[in-house]
Amino acid sequence: QVQLVESGGGLVQAGGSLRLSCTASGQTFSIYRMGWFRQAPGKEREFVAAIGWRVWTTEFAGSVKGRFTISRDNAKNTVYLQMNSLKPEDTAVYYCAADVTGPNWGYWGQGTQVTVSS
Repeated sequence: QVQLVESGGGLVQAGGSLRLSCTASGQTFSIYRMGWFRQAPGKEREFVAAIGWRVWTTEFAGSVKGRFTISRDNAKNTVYLQMNSLKPEDTAVYYCAADVTGPNWGYWGQGTQVTVSS
């Protein structure tokens, strides 16, 4: 079992920056990769970014590439999502996820709200 807790969400103006954090606990040794997803009201959940847990490989959705950065600190069992040049369309609940078997995402955090005003 893996437990995930997100933090760092909030309200920011367009063009601003925000950093989200996700701390994992439990059987963290089994994590293959971690990532971020988001879901806006009336929209389906969409992939944002992912990072390998043992090997530093990253992946980004086209809509955030060049603006968002994903990183990790294994000593703290934490993954970060640095969001720059935020746009109103980035407004959503952001969820941290862990993949322990690949290719499916099996564990999810509770979500943290990010609101970008114009």
